[in-house]
Amino acid sequence: MNPEAVAFWVLGSIALAGAVGVVIAPKAVYSALYLAATMIALAILYVAEEALFLGVVQIVVYTGAVMMLFLFVLMLIGVDSAQSLVETIRGQRIAGVLAGIGFGILLIAGIGSAATSDFTGLAQANADGNVQGLAQLIFTRNLWAFELTSALLITAALGAMVLAHRERLERRLTQREMAVDRFRAPAARATPMPNPGVFATRNAVDTPARLPDGSDSDDSVSSVLRELR
Repeated sequence: MNPEAVAFWVLGSIALAGAVGVVIAPKAVYSALYLAATMIALAILYVAEEALFLGVVQIVVYTGAVMMLFLFVLMLIGVDSAQSLVETIRGQRIAGVLAGIGFGILLIAGIGSAATSDFTGLAQANADGNVQGLAQLIFTRNLWAFELTSALLITAALGAMVLAHRERLERRLTQREMAVDRFRAPAARATPMPNPGVFATRNAVDTPARLPDGSDSDDSVSSVLRELR
């Protein structure tokens, strides 16, 4: 077995396992991490097939920018499996099923078209350079397919908006009501916490600020640093 076949079976297995993990993961953050692993495996596979530019774009643009952006959004939202079972937008499950069926049909059609057509060797595909050959394929013969693929980013953005959507069950509090609730709290303060080192003998994060009576304000120093002092 040649090195190309070994790379294909190893990286293909990782990409397939990551794709399955995206579907069966119990949490949205885990799905995003599985998808990032799949993208990295595909990027390495592109580089192994002498498509260096495509592999770099896969890492920098999709894995490094787009995928990490959605991962951070999901981590900030904090969507768990219990919330994902609640249909916050009416009809989203039906739309998701129809979109999945349509994507499956397109995928089967693409695989069938690739299986019945002749393959172009790497030497012929990269005759004028990998970047030039890729640009010719994207902006000439496969322009419509490329535009449809770019719509996936919009679909992913809409998916993040659906995950972030929350129905408001109570009215929004006014600024006056929030201020009243703040002062009614057990440990309410009329002013923000003092910064460490204010009016102290030295300016450091472990030096408590001085109160008007000259005593130290322990609230200005982190509890961890307070234990270390």
